[in-house]
Amino acid sequence: MSISLDEAVDLTRTGDVWVFRGRSVPDRAIQLTTNSPVNHVGMAVVLDDMPPLMWHAELGRSLPDMWTGTHQRGVQLHDLRDAVCVWANRYGQRAWLRQLDPPADAEMEKAVLRTVARLDGTPFPSTAQLAWRWLRGRVPAVRLPALPGRAGDREAAPAPDRTAPTVPDRTAPTAPDRTAPTVPDRTAPTVPDRTGIAVRDGALETAYCAEVVAVTYEAMGLLPAGRRPNWYDPGRFWSGDDLGLAGGARLGAEIEVRIPPR
Repeated sequence: MSISLDEAVDLTRTGDVWVFRGRSVPDRAIQLTTNSPVNHVGMAVVLDDMPPLMWHAELGRSLPDMWTGTHQRGVQLHDLRDAVCVWANRYGQRAWLRQLDPPADAEMEKAVLRTVARLDGTPFPSTAQLAWRWLRGRVPAVRLPALPGRAGDREAAPAPDRTAPTVPDRTAPTAPDRTAPTVPDRTAPTVPDRTGIAVRDGALETAYCAEVVAVTYEAMGLLPAGRRPNWYDPGRFWSGDDLGLAGGARLGAEIEVRIPPR
């Protein structure tokens, strides 16, 4: 089935995904590199009286980021309708809408806002980085076995220093140094998400579109913990692949969106 862009915008709720497929050389390169039928994915953010927004990552900066009010590349929050028109008319993309069922609840929406605050402005990776990270996401992590220690110890204990005296130094004060207290680093707090995984601010130095949606879905409690963000590509959000959403949630079938001419 297909619907008009205005109808699609009216139907869109927080957590719905928009997928795009183009015919340009870069679009085909992304599709071939990731073995995916689509080359871009974004997630809708629809809150209170705000216009529907698109949460995604892209190289362009043709639209103002609604979070910062500036034009920037990388992870961005755009007016949804404007973003779809740019991808359709400027980039020559076809667009589809997939709706999240059941809709996101209030706690999920709070998780979305926390993720936007954490990731907005993160740079987009280069083409080489994109391909390499996608490949790394499909290689299982290898853990080297621990070397056996003596008498069942996990690590060999260091040899005692025979030159140092074992008696306490009576000339040195035993009181702690009051002039240099240890202060926790408040600039990089560890924020637990709803899945129980600690997410450190700035952990993603760069991010592409599928990573942004996957990290947001995980914060919402919709994706299982333990997968690296680069395991995901745009094709994971196409109906031909099963995301395995938690809590009985599912994404509906693709609804093609008709884009009006410029």
